[in-house]
Amino acid sequence: MDDLKKRALDYHQFPIPGKLSVESSKPCATQDDLSLAYTPGVAEPVREINADPANAYKYTNKGNLVAVITDGTAVLGLGNMGALASKPVMEGKAVLFKRFAGIDVFDIEVNAATPDEFIQTVVNIAPTFGGINLEDIAAPHCFYIENELKKRLDIPVFHDDQHGTAVIVAAALLNAIELQGKTLATAKIVFLGAGAAGCSCAKLLKLMGATNITMVDRTGVLDTSRADLHDNNRELAVKPSSNKTLTDVMPQADVFIGVSAKNALDASLIKGMAKNPIIFALANPDPEVLPSVAHAIRDDILMATGRSDFPNQVNNALCFPYLFRGALDAKATKITEKMKIAAAHALSELAREPVPADVLQAYNLKSLEFGRDYIIPKPFDRRLLARVSGAVAKAAKEN
Repeated sequence: MDDLKKRALDYHQFPIPGKLSVESSKPCATQDDLSLAYTPGVAEPVREINADPANAYKYTNKGNLVAVITDGTAVLGLGNMGALASKPVMEGKAVLFKRFAGIDVFDIEVNAATPDEFIQTVVNIAPTFGGINLEDIAAPHCFYIENELKKRLDIPVFHDDQHGTAVIVAAALLNAIELQGKTLATAKIVFLGAGAAGCSCAKLLKLMGATNITMVDRTGVLDTSRADLHDNNRELAVKPSSNKTLTDVMPQADVFIGVSAKNALDASLIKGMAKNPIIFALANPDPEVLPSVAHAIRDDILMATGRSDFPNQVNNALCFPYLFRGALDAKATKITEKMKIAAAHALSELAREPVPADVLQAYNLKSLEFGRDYIIPKPFDRRLLARVSGAVAKAAKEN
């Protein structure tokens, strides 16, 4: 860990601090170039945009520029670290947007005393951008912030911690369900964690056909008798019963999806799950149960985590660059459920195809094929851009 800390800090500090820079996309080497880039030539696109705001997509980088915005209240698994401390994460997000989808990003860290102050800040700067990616904002404020911005803006607004996670979980689960001989419509699914990610994942799975989902949080099973439910988890509550805890609902569960905390799944509960169970232990950096522990208990498990050093990493980088690429290419004004479902299906289908040699080389692998240890594409698979973005753009245009 000491070595990782040093390498990470050196990576961020040298040869220049940070991970981003701004470069001109047009030449500026002569007096003539300067007269076009700035005065007097720049007045011409100003007039065109003033006459028709849609011309901003023609004469500026608005159509390929996304704001990655946070208030720093839920940074990674570290909690409320504040706006400034969140900047390395937002810069990292920008790197992934550019690397995987060719999208430019300004990272913006906002000191906001209230959710409404944050919302107004985003609304005020929104004309600059073609899309807004909300990041690392604590629940339940994240729900309110996203919903209000969707109402007030005419560009896509996307909270990645919610919906990016949901898309990847759905894609991976579609394949896991098939490999384990189950169906989404009949599988008994248990969620541990009912925050932003958990609620969004459950809602998307319901839209895709899941019918038996039980949510569990720190208090216990979300049922309709609880007085502490809010607008974003109330629709996921089940009818009151004698099942009040995770221990109560795990017997004969087909699927466990953890978006909670390290070691939160008692390994003994795995024994009572249904035949050929699926475990997505997605807490980062340490999962709800380690694969080595789960596989030692049963040999019929299909497992995924959020880590790159275990098989089947559920990684948001497989979603947000391509989702925004498709949305921007389609000039979409919002990201719809149909677009998210299209992305999930495209990811699921790609994992079933032969893996290209360059992907194997990037991960130092000799072979990789669809199965229990490979249910979701690798982030460096270059096919993702065309497949996922194309599916999203098509869905956007069909709305």
